[in-house]
Amino acid sequence: MTRTTQLMILVVLFALFSLLYQGLWGDPRHIPTVLVGTRAPVFEGPDVETGEPLSSERFKGKVILVNFWASWCQECKIEHDNLLRLHDEYKDHPEFVMLGINYQDEPPKARAYLQRHGSSFSHVRDVNGTLAIDFGVYGVPETFVIDKNGVIRHKWIGPIVDDVYANLTQNVLTPLLEG
Repeated sequence: MTRTTQLMILVVLFALFSLLYQGLWGDPRHIPTVLVGTRAPVFEGPDVETGEPLSSERFKGKVILVNFWASWCQECKIEHDNLLRLHDEYKDHPEFVMLGINYQDEPPKARAYLQRHGSSFSHVRDVNGTLAIDFGVYGVPETFVIDKNGVIRHKWIGPIVDDVYANLTQNVLTPLLEG
C-alpha cells in the first residue's frame, strides 16, 4: 500500500469518526437555520382567544419574541411558566412584544390550554400551517427573536428552561433592547 493510499484511508476514517462523534454526543437540538440573519416573514392570523385578526406588521420597529406552541405538546407545558415569567420581565419595555403562534391545534383545545395554564400575551392561530412553513419550524416548541429591523436574530428549538432561559434573556433580548 502506498503512502498516499494510507493517508487517504486515515482521512476517510477521521471523517467517519467525526460524524459518529457528532451523532452520538452532539446536541440534537442544534439544527442550523438559514433564517437567522434574514428578514422575518410577515405573518397574520386570528387571535386564539378573541378571533380578531393580528398581524406582525403592527409591531414594526420592536423586538418580537415569537413562540410556536400547541396544546398537545408536552415540552410546551414544561416551558409555559417560563414564557409567562419572560413576558412579565419584559412587558413594560416599550420596544418589546411577545407573541405565541398556535400550531396544528384545534381552537377549543388551544383556548382551554391558555385558560388552564395562563395567558399574558397574544397568540395567533396558524390556521393552515403556513406560518410554521414560512419560519422553517421543525416542531414545537420553537422560539424566534426578531430585532427592531425585522431580522431574525435567534432561534431555539425546544423548551425555554434553565440555561436556555438565562441565555435568551441575558445574551439575546437584553442586548437587542438596549442596543
